[in-house]
Amino acid sequence: MAKTIVEQIMAAHLVSGELVPGAEVALKIDHTLTQDATGTLAYLEFEAMGVARAKPEVAVSFVDHNLPQTDFRNADDHRFLRTVAAKYGLYFSPPGNGISHQVHLERFSAPGKTLLGSDSHTPTAGGGGMLAFGAGGLDVALALAGQPFYLVMPEIIGVKLIGRLRPWTAAKDVILELLRRLTVKGGRGKILEFFGPALRYLSVPERASITNMGAELGATTSIFPSDAQTRKFLQMQGRKADFQPVQAQGRPRYAEVLVIDLDKLEPLIAQPSSPDRVAPVKDLAGTPVEQVLIGSCANSSLRDLMIVSQALKGRRVHPGVSLEINPGSRQVLENLILAGGLLPLLEAGARVMPPGCWGCIGMGQAPPTNAVSVRTFPRNFPGRSGTKDDKVYLSSPETAVAAAIFGELRDPRDLGDYPRLPAPRRFVVAGGGIIPPPPAGAAGEVVRGPNIVPFPQLTPLPETWRGEVWLKVGDNVTTDDILPAGSQILPLRSNLPAISQYAFTRLDPEFPSRVQGKAGEGAIIGGENYGQGSSREHAALAPRYLGVRVKLVKTFARIHLANLINFGILPLTFENPADYALLTQGQTLELPGVKQLLLDGAERLPLKVGDREIWVRVDLSARQRRLVAVGGALNLAREA
Repeated sequence: MAKTIVEQIMAAHLVSGELVPGAEVALKIDHTLTQDATGTLAYLEFEAMGVARAKPEVAVSFVDHNLPQTDFRNADDHRFLRTVAAKYGLYFSPPGNGISHQVHLERFSAPGKTLLGSDSHTPTAGGGGMLAFGAGGLDVALALAGQPFYLVMPEIIGVKLIGRLRPWTAAKDVILELLRRLTVKGGRGKILEFFGPALRYLSVPERASITNMGAELGATTSIFPSDAQTRKFLQMQGRKADFQPVQAQGRPRYAEVLVIDLDKLEPLIAQPSSPDRVAPVKDLAGTPVEQVLIGSCANSSLRDLMIVSQALKGRRVHPGVSLEINPGSRQVLENLILAGGLLPLLEAGARVMPPGCWGCIGMGQAPPTNAVSVRTFPRNFPGRSGTKDDKVYLSSPETAVAAAIFGELRDPRDLGDYPRLPAPRRFVVAGGGIIPPPPAGAAGEVVRGPNIVPFPQLTPLPETWRGEVWLKVGDNVTTDDILPAGSQILPLRSNLPAISQYAFTRLDPEFPSRVQGKAGEGAIIGGENYGQGSSREHAALAPRYLGVRVKLVKTFARIHLANLINFGILPLTFENPADYALLTQGQTLELPGVKQLLLDGAERLPLKVGDREIWVRVDLSARQRRLVAVGGALNLAREA
């Protein structure tokens, strides 16, 4: 019987539901990962469930986002995460060991397994044949407690890759081409499954660059087969026993098939300030560049950094450019040194940072005012870099190093012959940076700093809800817009009262102070693709803490929608999108009898707007309706 890779893995992990697009399914989770920007809250939620030890086969706590220890707060959080891992049976990857997705790919990825991570770029592991989902921290906490992961079954889209990448084009150009075709909304409700003859030429790190940025399409996840390239990668990692082939069976029926001819691809670049504003690099040639950052979870493998090193050999970085390198892992850095790749970077004038996310999440490396920054990162949302009105472009390492050399955007083919990368004679496997879990019962206490605040109690949905429109926003609002990241805010991720003071401040600087004195609850009105971007559940929880109970939009991004439900925020969509124009900030809203209607399965609700009435939709499963009614997933878990 013909089956896609996705159908095979899902069928083997199916707890409940049917593999029919649009139906809710529950999947057993084999692996979990968290990173420090989302992990502290996830483990506070896990602790609130009273489970003695993490249930998945592999559970890892990574510290990779908020690395600077400029005061006690980050250091305290890192210690909290280490002691939580020891007590509850998780692996711990400390600061400087590397980016969660790169390290998980190297040390833990297993074809045919499922992975749930509290980071939207968790599908990176799909490059190694895993079915990997990004989710909010509470979903990961529930998986740590042994509960399944619920999602609406997506359509499965086949992406056929033919041909072979030409010199100076890269795997990054494949995903940029998909973003050019589909936009940041084009993958919503879909899983991308890659196949075709070109796969024999794409290594696992190259595949991972593609699946990583499938998140920018809004896709649920992306996956490649497990084949000879996967076996080679796992052998190099000393994990040959983890290999198993995972291929589509027969001629599976995809909902749609997209074809990309790699022979016809050319170097591409995403312009400010969205990953889908893609153009050929040659069309923007001559644009002055002042900063180049190479690294991030999308492009920080040994292959990526060796290409940059070889291109810089015998050259100098342009005097007007700051070039910084963020290796993806300690293993990558060690092998870069072993292969002779570090010295050319240093001689050329590059600055090499410890392995980590750094500038991708706004932790340093902010560009100068009015300067163009070229980055190999997955996102360039406005202000995410740490500089207001930034001009961030996204590209492959090949295009980025050309910009560093020329001091302007240039087609990397202008650099001449493409570097030849010799196969490594040996490969250092850096497993020593990861702290394995101690035996059950051997761990000590969890150590908490004063910035770690207990999780709040959330109230149930009232029988009839009345409130006010507190804010109206437009299309493609990101989780960075709702609750920003950056060096000022991320240290507060364990302190909900403090971090909530930044909710919506990019859209309305006075929002927290304006709503905190209000007696009732509020609603947020939005347009298309509301909540795209990061998986950070703080973007749901901080507004909820301030009193936001209802979000009414045209469409939601998947992970943010799940986070809203998990924290008891009622997510509604316009039955008639034109009604969006009728709503303004300050209006009074009422949902009569909403709790019982919700529990009764009503798909349409009457919404009173002043003296008129419009209809809104509730597209939730019975399980999700109960979550919203009781005030969130933790309340439901406490009832069990």
